[in-house]
Amino acid sequence: MKYIVTGGRGFIGSHFVEEVIRRGDVVVDIDKMNYASHEILPWDEHPNYTFLKADISEITHLPSCDILVNFAAESHVDNSINDTDPFVKSNVLGVHNLLELVRGKRSYARPLFFHISTDEVYGDRAKGSFKESDKLTPSNPYSATKAAAEMLILAYARTYEVDFVITRSANNYGPRQYEEKLISKSIASLKENKKIPIHGDGSYIRDWTYVKDNVEGILAIIDAGIKNEIYNIAAENHMTNLEVAYSVLDWFDKDKNSLMFVENRWGQDLRYSISSEKIRDLGWFPRHPKGLYKWF
Repeated sequence: MKYIVTGGRGFIGSHFVEEVIRRGDVVVDIDKMNYASHEILPWDEHPNYTFLKADISEITHLPSCDILVNFAAESHVDNSINDTDPFVKSNVLGVHNLLELVRGKRSYARPLFFHISTDEVYGDRAKGSFKESDKLTPSNPYSATKAAAEMLILAYARTYEVDFVITRSANNYGPRQYEEKLISKSIASLKENKKIPIHGDGSYIRDWTYVKDNVEGILAIIDAGIKNEIYNIAAENHMTNLEVAYSVLDWFDKDKNSLMFVENRWGQDLRYSISSEKIRDLGWFPRHPKGLYKWF
């Protein structure tokens, strides 16, 4: 199998690249190398790996491949609130450009457009869990751009017969995550003898999925040869931000005195929850235990 992977030097993308190279597949990795990208990765010199430094909103050619997997995105909600422009450029215009490049190929040479989205496109929910058929109601600029990208993909599928898969992932955590998300930032703070910052009262609920479980879910869909479907991928592992912080404190033998409550951010979603019933029908399930898995 030959892949084009966009954003393969970021968090989730790098774990996907690592796994498919281990499986013997060929990867062309397109990454613009933003602040969250990794300069050096263990497979840089592997014969099955090629790196192209480029912005997906500006490239004019796609190498031939079987599947294009789009991880490239601006993804930090706080940053999207402060400045929406990079999010629109990468998450909307970048996806549009990739779709145009795929559409421009002869039908027999078109790769499957496999897009990595987020559970945040649904918005929040007080009870129950969103299914793939539910309405999208994003509530911040980041999730709005991800929802817009999905609408473009569905339109290109219907209008131009571009084959696609969309996965909507719950909150991921694990190695190589940039130190701006809750778990990675908490770990970095404690290593530097700083306090963990908690927005508001810490009662906001997220569904936490270990990154390698997410990658296995993506590959389960690919291995099944599925096209033109949407899948949620979630461990259904719900924890408040405060529960997450206490778990990280336990890893470092710290107590609540190492917490620092800060002003809540604008438009804070109260609870995310998605059903993974559909992908579990493919035989996928999260291999890492509920709660937080300590990988280091």
